[in-house]
Amino acid sequence: MVNPVAGLGGRVGLGGTDGPDRARTALSLGARPLAAARAAAALGELAARAGGPARDGLLVVTAAGPLGAESVAAAGLTERIVYAGTGRDTSAADTAAAVRAVVAEGVGLLLFAGGDGTARDVLASLRSLTDAPCPVLGVPTGVKMHSAVFAVSPRAAGEVAAAWLARTGRVRLRDAEVMDRDEDALGEGRVTSRLFGWLPVPDVPVRVQQRKTGSAAAAPEAVGGIAAEVAERVGAGLLVLGPGSTTRAVAAALGADVSLTGVDVLGLRPGHPPRVVARDVGEDALLALGPAWIALSPIGGQGFLLGRGNQQISARVLRAAGGRERLLVLCTEAKLAALGGRPLLLDTGDDALDAELSGHHPVITGRRHTSLYRLAM
Repeated sequence: MVNPVAGLGGRVGLGGTDGPDRARTALSLGARPLAAARAAAALGELAARAGGPARDGLLVVTAAGPLGAESVAAAGLTERIVYAGTGRDTSAADTAAAVRAVVAEGVGLLLFAGGDGTARDVLASLRSLTDAPCPVLGVPTGVKMHSAVFAVSPRAAGEVAAAWLARTGRVRLRDAEVMDRDEDALGEGRVTSRLFGWLPVPDVPVRVQQRKTGSAAAAPEAVGGIAAEVAERVGAGLLVLGPGSTTRAVAAALGADVSLTGVDVLGLRPGHPPRVVARDVGEDALLALGPAWIALSPIGGQGFLLGRGNQQISARVLRAAGGRERLLVLCTEAKLAALGGRPLLLDTGDDALDAELSGHHPVITGRRHTSLYRLAM
């Protein structure tokens, strides 16, 4: 089941596409639908890993057109359409009807492509059924994706699906949290998530993401040290700041007020206070900047560095800015330690760039303090 408008708001800086009005606004700003292609990538990986007779026996039960069938066809798999759609703007009602129709066929795994809003719709649909919910796995195509029901990337979703359907006995189910951003807390200047329930997900470590967790407020001396190190490295130039509480605290230590969930641009000059060049910008505005430094902090608990909540900083933006050499990763030692050695994750949608960025990268943890930490797809 594909939510065709999931993720539309990411690259144009809208932060999400819940509701038809937001989706139309995103399209008017030049957003390009990505959900169908990411769903097809997941199914293509599933098909490649199944191979031979197993592939010939695969049947994908789905909904018509952009709700699923187009992605199945793009992956070269056989589909059975069980829901025709409403023919209008897609909605939560489409998701609910498609999920019920697909699950009624007795499928072995419910794959859905979307974000946290789609995960909540899937949860509500499965709760309305009398039978125990079937196994579920999310193909990440939304903006935030705080939930733990998603694979770390579309291809990882195909890998997990293949492992589950192979019935080798090595993959078990676990109850994974369905989360979404708490908009009330956001209005108070905090990024936290609300728990809406649990869904059974194939448990494949590293390939299925963790839920987002809140981070304790960083000590002022740690933030101040990171800010001083960033200012020295950038010198006179442009600094693109990704969203999050850590980057916002660093900006405040530099003397600038930036948004909490958007991407902002600062102009830095030694001996001068920073200048806010642009606030809450999308991909096109970032591409127009030319060379710039990009500062990002990983999402607490999940460890995502790129591809969750900061899709404005796309593969094209990263290349235009100067690539790996211009990427500053900011993280307190406590937040880094909380990851327990799990890598910082990359899901830009460009496999070549993700591979280029993978490997050990310096993470700024304080003034003249860095840790080499692994980045991975």
